[in-house]
Amino acid sequence: MRAGLILGGALAGGAVAAALVSLVWTPFDPAALSVRARLQPPSPAHWLGTDMLGRDIGSMLMAGAQASLSIALVAVLVGACFGIPLGLMAAARGAGSATDTAVSRLNDLVFAFPALVSAILLSATLGPGPVNAALAIGLFNIPVFARVTRGGALAIWPLDYIRAARVAGKGAVRISAEHVLPNIASILIVQATIQVSTGILLEAALSYVGLGARPPMPSWGRMLAESQTMAALAPHVAIFPGLAIVLTVLGLNLLGDGLRDALDPRLRRRE
Repeated sequence: MRAGLILGGALAGGAVAAALVSLVWTPFDPAALSVRARLQPPSPAHWLGTDMLGRDIGSMLMAGAQASLSIALVAVLVGACFGIPLGLMAAARGAGSATDTAVSRLNDLVFAFPALVSAILLSATLGPGPVNAALAIGLFNIPVFARVTRGGALAIWPLDYIRAARVAGKGAVRISAEHVLPNIASILIVQATIQVSTGILLEAALSYVGLGARPPMPSWGRMLAESQTMAALAPHVAIFPGLAIVLTVLGLNLLGDGLRDALDPRLRRRE
């Protein structure tokens, strides 16, 4: 448990650190072109080599972390801000109520379409760009958080201290905010880490097809799209962006699993 948590935190923290450092410094200008330096392999001058336009791949990966992480984080915030209240409201009304049924059917409707297809459809409708990409991914996150919140909250409402709160005259909204939400915060934190990793994959897919971050903003997905014609001649152009995506997503998943094991009292008792 601890090994996965530490490794996941290190991988995810490395991506966050690269994004933050790139705000003030990168080895080279990520948008600077140099025809003479095009397709250079990794070297002391360019640690990860250069692409077909002579741009430094390491600098582009650092700057691309900004787009991938910021879009994924905004998408999670959108999903949490709308999905958590919906889930709490459905659980407060009770399983099988009209509100619970409406929220559940709305979730089923969204889940009927694959996340990537929905994100591509919405991004194509709204137009390409990081803001629209974040909104498209965030809309898919809403039913995810609503379903997780509802399931966790339904297990809390029958407990004795909730009955005591009702006897004390507290309303459903106050009980949800003061008693239910704090007791399901751990599962929501774990779900948030998982959704960030999913958001990074979706952002990379949207950028790959030209619906994510727009040039000159670097993006891991667009780096992969641009490298496919040169992958045989200069494999490093495709390998490093792919590794950045894989390692970041792996780190976030390991972090989520580690947090689940650390925060779930039932798993701690088994140990």
